[in-house]
Amino acid sequence: MSDGKTLNLLSRRGLLGFASLVLALPVAAPAHAKERILRGTVSYRERIALPPRAILEVSIIDLAPDAPESIFAVTQTRTRNQLPIPYRLRFDDTRIRRGHTYMLQARILVDGKVWFATATRHQIRGPIQPEVLVQRVAAQAEAPIPKGKWLAESIRNGGVIDNLQSTIEITADGQVTGKGGCNGFGGKATVTGDKISFGPLVATQMACPPAIMDQETKFLGALNDARRWLVDDQRGKLILFDAANKEILLLARM
Repeated sequence: MSDGKTLNLLSRRGLLGFASLVLALPVAAPAHAKERILRGTVSYRERIALPPRAILEVSIIDLAPDAPESIFAVTQTRTRNQLPIPYRLRFDDTRIRRGHTYMLQARILVDGKVWFATATRHQIRGPIQPEVLVQRVAAQAEAPIPKGKWLAESIRNGGVIDNLQSTIEITADGQVTGKGGCNGFGGKATVTGDKISFGPLVATQMACPPAIMDQETKFLGALNDARRWLVDDQRGKLILFDAANKEILLLARM
């Protein structure tokens, strides 16, 4: 940073989800020092859409023995369904103490529960920080599942009949019911992380006009081929992908 102040992130074993931050000061900060701001972004690699209520929290923690893990500065901002997530962390450099060790903590919280946290080591300098990568904290995060009732809007990027509803409902325990357009069906969804598979799905055997049966066949076939899911909470959409990571179903929340 300016005025001879350098921020160095150093590793600290046993502190999963944190990156150590040392503020190296050749002299004590003057009393008239101005407010400082750290700017940066936070991102993650998992294919998981955050709900609109998700919060990014970035903190500087003081690890001095007389103040174990006390919060030196903190900021919170809504993630706003964007990656990377920008942040600005303000702090008063007159509070910096020579010989103290500080660390930078980045977390993403949903309803007060930690979904993601920093887990890699960083070395950064100056007020503009490199992108911080956070990882899923599986033990603390709720196991996601695309539960709810969904209406097909497109099948394999093709249109659907306007007045014909192909629907699926998934419960919290993975039970599945729905209607292809003519016949009802039921079965089980197996969800592991962002992976999903349906089956076997058992349907009734009613006959309907060819156009309706064609859409139903395509809908059930797409469910059979589904291997990955993504929920876009902001738009209220469920997207299913096949083994080649190609979108095969776009559904709207009902």
